[in-house]
Amino acid sequence: MPLLINREVVADNWSLLNEEAITSEASIRPGNIIVPLALYQEHKALFTEHDGQVALQVNGDDDLTELMENFDQFPMIAIEFPIFRDGRGFSIARLLVRAGYQGEIRATGDIGRDRLAYMERCGFTAIQVADDQFKPEMLNAFDDISNYYQSATDNNRAVYHQ
Repeated sequence: MPLLINREVVADNWSLLNEEAITSEASIRPGNIIVPLALYQEHKALFTEHDGQVALQVNGDDDLTELMENFDQFPMIAIEFPIFRDGRGFSIARLLVRAGYQGEIRATGDIGRDRLAYMERCGFTAIQVADDQFKPEMLNAFDDISNYYQSATDNNRAVYHQ
């Protein structure tokens, strides 16, 4: 899957861990891993000795209370958009930015061209697009909108304030 950082396609050095990979500490592959929040909370002890960085994947159904108290221990938080009409990930990204999170905020899941500029404005620093949805001309989407009617985490002032 293509990963967009700073509006460019880059190599991804993270892998998503699923339930089957958690059978034992030995089965968790070394390197940087992304762990769904519920899995992390259930098997927290397995990840304290992990050889590599551990990031979390969250979505709108997760209770983010524990995450918001300890987000500094994670170098990246991936926010999943399970379906197109679920926009709760935008709010989660804004919450993280406003709370002072300094790590990578990654969008994953059902992501189309029309959402890229809004994701960037909400604080996403990385966007992972599915292979079947990515086209190189998607990168032009970041510049499609030149004036905004609302402020966001990107500090672009709304058009009526200029």
